[in-house]
Amino acid sequence: MRSDEIASDRPSLSDAAAPAKAVTRQRKKEATQELILDTAERLFAEDGIYAVSNRQIAEAAGQGNTAVVGYHFGSRIDLFRALVRRFHEGIEPSRERMLDKIRGSIHLRDWIECQVRPITQRFDELGSPTWFARFGAQLISDPELRDILLEESWKSSPSLQLTLDGLLSCLPFLPPQIQPERTDIAMFLIIEMCAQRERALADGRPLIRATWSEMSTGLVDALVGIWTAPVTPA
Repeated sequence: MRSDEIASDRPSLSDAAAPAKAVTRQRKKEATQELILDTAERLFAEDGIYAVSNRQIAEAAGQGNTAVVGYHFGSRIDLFRALVRRFHEGIEPSRERMLDKIRGSIHLRDWIECQVRPITQRFDELGSPTWFARFGAQLISDPELRDILLEESWKSSPSLQLTLDGLLSCLPFLPPQIQPERTDIAMFLIIEMCAQRERALADGRPLIRATWSEMSTGLVDALVGIWTAPVTPA
């Protein structure tokens, strides 16, 4: 075999470097997406989702291309979905661990704890300030955006449905038509109470409970009362 044929069979330096370049590009893309999500979440929380444009997000994230938000996330709705999905994917491992410990429990409080504590633990882990709770509170209060929050929450956190199933198994006396109403009340209260605490921390205002863990205890107490509240006959 001629030397030139041997050389042609060998991968070139550029061919060998291609996978590394692809990995670098992917990491850079992911870092940019995380930066955009962090920036959008903060601006939405502080200024309101309708007051913040994609251009403002791009500029605050230090991106020269003002179309970068649409390039990475598509529509505004897709951006909202990505923020909800990221948060719930972040709490899923914690909730799964709690589920393993309480699986088969007949105690209502166990299941409510499993809904609440992974959320508050996540805020505690992220440290102050956080922004997602205030962003989520805007979504759940908006009739046009509420379904985005609910759909992505259930989709991104399969364990959330398991906690609801376990919770309802402890309440065989609760009429089926009342169950969706109490579910909505519980979700609204969790989100709003987290948003209230997040806002107080950001503003440096006094807190009702000193820690996220203590706040969870009070919230779980209230939710036990809501789920077990009497039902007035129609």
